[in-house]
Amino acid sequence: MSTKEEILSLLETHREQAFSGQALADRLGISRAAVWKAVKELQKQGHSIEAVPNKGYTMRSTSEVLSEQGVRPYLTRPVPRLVVEREVVSTNLTAKELAAQGAPHGTLVVADAQTGGRGRRGRSFSSPPGTGLYLTMLLRSGLPMECAVPITSAAAVAVYRAIRKVCGRELEIKWVNDLYRNGKKCCGILTEAAADMESGGVDYVVVGIGLNLLEPEGGFPPEIRDVAGSIFDPGEPVQRCRIAAEIANELWDMAEQLPATPFMEDYIAHNLVPGKEIFVIQNGTRRPARALSITPDGHLLIENSEGKTEELSFGEVSIRVKQGGSL
Repeated sequence: MSTKEEILSLLETHREQAFSGQALADRLGISRAAVWKAVKELQKQGHSIEAVPNKGYTMRSTSEVLSEQGVRPYLTRPVPRLVVEREVVSTNLTAKELAAQGAPHGTLVVADAQTGGRGRRGRSFSSPPGTGLYLTMLLRSGLPMECAVPITSAAAVAVYRAIRKVCGRELEIKWVNDLYRNGKKCCGILTEAAADMESGGVDYVVVGIGLNLLEPEGGFPPEIRDVAGSIFDPGEPVQRCRIAAEIANELWDMAEQLPATPFMEDYIAHNLVPGKEIFVIQNGTRRPARALSITPDGHLLIENSEGKTEELSFGEVSIRVKQGGSL
């Protein structure tokens, strides 16, 4: 670990606590000049480190730069491998590459931006730097393939609980894999599983989560402007490192409960779809229906246009509103 990384780790672990330059120098066995140089570099990277004469250096609680040293203090258990990058093609792709190299259960990949983020069915996922948070957890459960299905629901609940814990804000879950605030999508989830051909079970699952924390400068791209939203408003503090860690904490705990799914209670209680007039989108078709309820295993119970009840285990829905638009 470099001098800069050691200082960052110490300041992140003790936010709002002042360390004199001499104390840092003695602790790390370096000169005060080396401490000053490292702090200046961290400040240039955007870390909110305040230097006060006769007190020392303090990492402010409002510092929002994403870093490994910033995420680790909030993790409730040691993550076997934590990768934090400024930019990746996609966190799911990185996690799958690590899985192929034998990365262990619980490996976590976090990024500030993605150049090739994807949503369901290969759609692009807007992932600009500085406004979002993108993370993927690698899970190796050894469970049957059907046990991988509820993991997307678990991820939605993990985001819901983490955001509520960090900032007290209540998001809404939209079947199957999105979260909304004020009627607009602020989080998408993409779960991908690899089968173990010998056992017929799951070799690994990567659970990718993309959050719009803030609206990009100039707004969202035109093609998603009507449907995309953000979790935070301009000027609000965004604890990006803590949010990443809290999502990982929640998801890890729920994944270890499988095949039991106690998290489905929250998934059902905070789902915005039941009771709505919807369009069901499956296999290239779009048909009207009324959403009735979410089943304990995460399926969507609907009433179709013929008045018959159906149970959906996959697909997408758009919600019809009086103005003729969709959510």
